[in-house]
Amino acid sequence: MMRARVAYAGAIHEAYPHANGVRLADGRICAEDEVVWLSPIEPGTIIALGLNYAEHAKELQFSKQDEPLVFLKGPGSVIGHRGFTRRPKGVAFMHYECELAVVIGKPAKNVSRNQAMDYVSGYMVANDYAIRDYLENYYRPNLRVKNRDGGTVLGPWFVDAEDVANVNDLGLRTYVNGELQQNGNTSDLVNDIPALIEYLSGFMTLAPGDVILTGTPEGIVNVDEGDEVVCEIDGLGRLVNHIASDAVFNRG
Repeated sequence: MMRARVAYAGAIHEAYPHANGVRLADGRICAEDEVVWLSPIEPGTIIALGLNYAEHAKELQFSKQDEPLVFLKGPGSVIGHRGFTRRPKGVAFMHYECELAVVIGKPAKNVSRNQAMDYVSGYMVANDYAIRDYLENYYRPNLRVKNRDGGTVLGPWFVDAEDVANVNDLGLRTYVNGELQQNGNTSDLVNDIPALIEYLSGFMTLAPGDVILTGTPEGIVNVDEGDEVVCEIDGLGRLVNHIASDAVFNRG
Protein backbone atom coordinates (compact mmCIF):
# COMPACT_ATOMS: atom_id res chain seq x y z
CA MET A 1 0.00 0.00 0.00
CA MET A 2 1.09 3.56 -0.72
CA ARG A 3 0.04 6.25 1.73
CA ALA A 4 0.93 9.84 2.55
CA ARG A 5 0.34 12.46 5.24
CA VAL A 6 -1.11 15.76 4.11
CA ALA A 7 -2.58 18.88 5.67
CA TYR A 8 -5.94 20.02 4.35
CA ALA A 9 -8.74 22.20 5.74
CA GLY A 10 -7.03 22.68 9.08
CA ALA A 11 -6.31 19.02 9.78
CA ILE A 12 -3.71 16.34 9.05
CA HIS A 13 -4.97 13.40 7.00
CA GLU A 14 -3.73 10.06 5.80
CA ALA A 15 -4.01 10.08 2.02
CA TYR A 16 -3.81 7.59 -0.83
CA PRO A 17 -3.09 7.84 -4.58
CA HIS A 18 -6.02 8.79 -6.81
CA ALA A 19 -6.29 9.47 -10.52
CA ASN A 20 -7.27 13.08 -9.77
CA GLY A 21 -4.70 13.71 -7.04
CA VAL A 22 -5.12 12.16 -3.60
CA ARG A 23 -7.93 10.49 -1.69
CA LEU A 24 -8.16 11.46 1.97
CA ALA A 25 -8.99 8.79 4.54
CA ASP A 26 -12.49 10.30 4.89
CA GLY A 27 -13.11 9.81 1.16
CA ARG A 28 -12.63 13.37 -0.10
CA ILE A 29 -10.65 13.75 -3.34
CA CYS A 30 -8.17 16.63 -3.59
CA ALA A 31 -5.89 17.82 -6.35
CA GLU A 32 -2.19 17.37 -5.58
CA ASP A 33 -1.69 21.12 -5.23
CA GLU A 34 -4.69 21.58 -2.91
CA VAL A 35 -2.96 19.90 0.02
CA VAL A 36 0.25 20.53 1.93
CA TRP A 37 2.40 17.42 1.74
CA LEU A 38 4.12 16.34 4.94
CA SER A 39 6.69 13.64 5.44
CA PRO A 40 4.80 10.34 5.08
CA ILE A 41 5.91 9.39 8.59
CA GLU A 42 7.13 11.31 11.61
CA PRO A 43 10.75 10.14 11.55
CA GLY A 44 12.73 9.14 14.59
CA THR A 45 16.49 9.05 14.24
CA ILE A 46 17.59 9.68 10.66
CA ILE A 47 20.72 7.73 9.82
CA ALA A 48 22.41 8.78 6.58
CA LEU A 49 25.03 7.01 4.51
CA GLY A 50 27.74 8.74 2.57
CA LEU A 51 29.45 7.39 -0.55
CA ASN A 52 27.45 4.15 -0.50
CA TYR A 53 27.18 3.74 -4.29
CA ALA A 54 30.27 2.41 -6.01
CA GLU A 55 30.02 4.67 -9.07
CA HIS A 56 29.35 7.77 -6.94
CA ALA A 57 32.45 7.04 -4.84
CA LYS A 58 34.46 6.82 -8.08
CA GLU A 59 32.88 10.09 -9.23
CA LEU A 60 34.29 11.78 -6.13
CA GLN A 61 37.59 9.85 -6.37
CA PHE A 62 37.00 8.19 -3.02
CA SER A 63 38.24 4.69 -2.21
CA LYS A 64 36.14 2.10 -0.37
CA GLN A 65 36.32 2.23 3.44
CA ASP A 66 36.35 -0.67 5.88
CA GLU A 67 33.17 0.58 7.56
CA PRO A 68 30.19 2.54 6.23
CA LEU A 69 30.41 6.33 6.38
CA VAL A 70 27.45 7.19 8.63
CA PHE A 71 26.09 10.38 10.18
CA LEU A 72 22.87 11.44 11.92
CA LYS A 73 20.25 14.05 11.05
CA GLY A 74 17.57 15.68 13.17
CA PRO A 75 13.83 15.66 12.34
CA GLY A 76 13.95 19.43 11.79
CA SER A 77 15.78 18.81 8.53
CA VAL A 78 12.73 17.08 7.01
CA ILE A 79 10.15 18.56 4.66
CA GLY A 80 7.60 16.95 2.35
CA HIS A 81 6.77 16.65 -1.34
CA ARG A 82 6.40 19.95 -3.23
CA GLY A 83 8.26 21.84 -0.49
CA PHE A 84 10.95 24.51 -0.84
CA THR A 85 14.59 24.10 0.15
CA ARG A 86 16.73 27.17 0.81
CA ARG A 87 19.94 27.79 -1.10
CA PRO A 88 22.06 30.09 1.09
CA LYS A 89 23.41 33.21 -0.55
CA GLY A 90 27.01 32.99 -1.68
CA VAL A 91 27.45 29.22 -1.83
CA ALA A 92 29.14 27.87 -4.94
CA PHE A 93 27.95 24.25 -5.12
CA MET A 94 24.74 22.79 -3.75
CA HIS A 95 23.40 19.51 -5.07
CA TYR A 96 20.56 17.01 -4.63
CA GLU A 97 20.97 13.37 -3.59
CA CYS A 98 18.22 10.96 -4.64
CA GLU A 99 18.16 8.17 -2.06
CA LEU A 100 16.19 5.11 -1.05
CA ALA A 101 14.88 5.71 2.49
CA VAL A 102 14.42 2.56 4.58
CA VAL A 103 11.99 2.74 7.52
CA ILE A 104 12.48 0.50 10.55
CA GLY A 105 9.32 -1.20 11.80
CA LYS A 106 10.30 -2.76 15.13
CA PRO A 107 13.15 -2.50 17.66
CA ALA A 108 16.34 -3.92 16.19
CA LYS A 109 19.38 -4.82 18.30
CA ASN A 110 22.22 -7.16 17.28
CA VAL A 111 20.27 -8.25 14.20
CA SER A 112 21.96 -10.69 11.83
CA ARG A 113 22.09 -10.06 8.11
CA ASN A 114 19.79 -13.03 7.47
CA GLN A 115 17.06 -11.55 9.69
CA ALA A 116 17.56 -7.89 8.85
CA MET A 117 14.77 -7.45 6.30
CA ASP A 118 12.20 -8.63 8.87
CA TYR A 119 12.79 -5.29 10.63
CA VAL A 120 11.93 -3.12 7.62
CA SER A 121 8.39 -1.74 7.52
CA GLY A 122 8.63 0.17 4.26
CA TYR A 123 10.36 2.61 1.94
CA MET A 124 10.22 6.23 0.75
CA VAL A 125 11.98 8.44 -1.77
CA ALA A 126 14.43 10.90 -0.23
CA ASN A 127 16.25 13.92 -1.59
CA ASP A 128 19.07 14.79 0.79
CA TYR A 129 20.71 18.06 -0.24
CA ALA A 130 24.37 18.82 0.37
CA ILE A 131 26.35 22.06 0.19
CA ARG A 132 29.90 21.15 -0.78
CA ASP A 133 31.24 24.56 0.27
CA TYR A 134 30.71 23.59 3.91
CA LEU A 135 32.27 20.12 3.73
CA GLU A 136 35.26 19.68 6.03
CA ASN A 137 36.28 16.33 4.54
CA TYR A 138 34.63 13.13 3.34
CA TYR A 139 35.22 11.40 6.66
CA ARG A 140 33.34 13.99 8.71
CA PRO A 141 30.36 15.62 6.99
CA ASN A 142 29.60 18.57 9.25
CA LEU A 143 26.22 19.86 10.38
CA ARG A 144 26.03 22.75 7.93
CA VAL A 145 26.38 20.33 5.00
CA LYS A 146 23.81 17.73 5.97
CA ASN A 147 21.58 18.80 8.86
CA ARG A 148 20.05 21.95 7.44
CA ASP A 149 16.44 22.94 8.07
CA GLY A 150 14.42 21.81 5.07
CA GLY A 151 17.35 20.07 3.42
CA THR A 152 15.96 16.53 3.56
CA VAL A 153 12.86 15.91 1.47
CA LEU A 154 10.83 12.72 2.10
CA GLY A 155 7.84 11.34 0.23
CA PRO A 156 5.46 11.57 -1.40
CA TRP A 157 4.48 8.07 -0.27
CA PHE A 158 5.31 5.49 2.35
CA VAL A 159 5.27 2.12 0.58
CA ASP A 160 4.90 -1.09 2.60
CA ALA A 161 7.93 -3.39 2.35
CA GLU A 162 5.87 -6.32 1.07
CA ASP A 163 4.77 -4.23 -1.91
CA VAL A 164 8.35 -3.77 -3.18
CA ALA A 165 9.25 -6.90 -5.12
CA ASN A 166 13.04 -6.49 -5.28
CA VAL A 167 14.57 -3.65 -3.31
CA ASN A 168 17.99 -4.67 -4.64
CA ASP A 169 17.05 -3.68 -8.19
CA LEU A 170 15.33 -0.30 -8.11
CA GLY A 171 16.12 2.48 -10.56
CA LEU A 172 16.76 5.95 -9.12
CA ARG A 173 16.54 9.09 -11.28
CA THR A 174 16.87 12.81 -10.68
CA TYR A 175 15.65 15.51 -13.06
CA VAL A 176 16.62 19.17 -12.75
CA ASN A 177 14.21 21.41 -14.65
CA GLY A 178 13.11 18.37 -16.65
CA GLU A 179 16.62 17.24 -17.64
CA LEU A 180 17.82 13.83 -16.45
CA GLN A 181 20.94 14.31 -14.32
CA GLN A 182 21.14 11.22 -12.14
CA ASN A 183 20.39 7.65 -13.18
CA GLY A 184 21.38 4.77 -10.91
CA ASN A 185 20.20 1.50 -9.41
CA THR A 186 20.19 0.06 -5.90
CA SER A 187 22.16 -2.90 -7.28
CA ASP A 188 25.19 -0.57 -7.09
CA LEU A 189 25.00 -0.18 -3.30
CA VAL A 190 28.33 -0.80 -1.59
CA ASN A 191 26.61 -1.79 1.67
CA ASP A 192 23.14 -3.20 1.02
CA ILE A 193 20.18 -2.89 3.38
CA PRO A 194 20.79 -6.14 5.36
CA ALA A 195 24.45 -5.18 5.81
CA LEU A 196 23.51 -1.71 7.05
CA ILE A 197 20.94 -2.99 9.55
CA GLU A 198 23.37 -5.62 10.85
CA TYR A 199 26.12 -3.01 11.19
CA LEU A 200 24.00 -0.30 12.83
CA SER A 201 22.08 -2.59 15.19
CA GLY A 202 25.39 -4.01 16.39
CA PHE A 203 26.12 -0.84 18.37
CA MET A 204 22.79 1.04 18.57
CA THR A 205 19.19 -0.04 18.97
CA LEU A 206 17.12 0.91 15.96
CA ALA A 207 13.57 1.95 16.85
CA PRO A 208 10.29 1.95 14.90
CA GLY A 209 10.20 5.04 12.70
CA ASP A 210 13.96 5.34 12.39
CA VAL A 211 14.99 6.07 8.82
CA ILE A 212 18.12 4.90 7.00
CA LEU A 213 19.08 7.02 3.99
CA THR A 214 21.10 4.59 1.94
CA GLY A 215 23.20 6.96 -0.19
CA THR A 216 23.00 8.40 -3.69
CA PRO A 217 24.22 7.28 -7.14
CA GLU A 218 26.61 9.20 -9.36
CA GLY A 219 25.50 12.28 -11.27
CA ILE A 220 25.54 15.44 -9.19
CA VAL A 221 25.24 18.97 -10.59
CA ASN A 222 24.82 22.35 -8.98
CA VAL A 223 21.26 23.60 -8.38
CA ASP A 224 20.20 27.22 -8.10
CA GLU A 225 17.28 29.42 -7.06
CA GLY A 226 14.12 28.61 -8.97
CA ASP A 227 15.19 25.11 -10.02
CA GLU A 228 12.72 22.25 -9.85
CA VAL A 229 14.30 18.99 -8.69
CA VAL A 230 12.41 15.72 -9.15
CA CYS A 231 13.62 12.43 -7.66
CA GLU A 232 12.06 9.13 -8.74
CA ILE A 233 12.52 5.57 -7.54
CA ASP A 234 10.85 2.65 -9.28
CA GLY A 235 7.58 1.78 -7.55
CA LEU A 236 7.94 4.44 -4.85
CA GLY A 237 6.83 7.59 -6.62
CA ARG A 238 7.98 10.97 -7.84
CA LEU A 239 9.26 13.46 -5.25
CA VAL A 240 9.15 17.13 -6.34
CA ASN A 241 11.11 19.92 -4.66
CA HIS A 242 11.99 23.54 -5.47
CA ILE A 243 15.08 25.56 -4.65
CA ALA A 244 14.41 28.97 -3.11
CA SER A 245 16.55 31.98 -2.25
CA ASP A 246 17.27 33.46 1.17
CA ALA A 247 14.75 36.20 0.37
CA VAL A 248 11.89 33.68 0.23
CA PHE A 249 12.76 32.72 3.81
CA ASN A 250 13.16 36.38 4.88
CA ARG A 251 16.92 36.05 5.21
CA GLY A 252 19.48 38.44 3.86
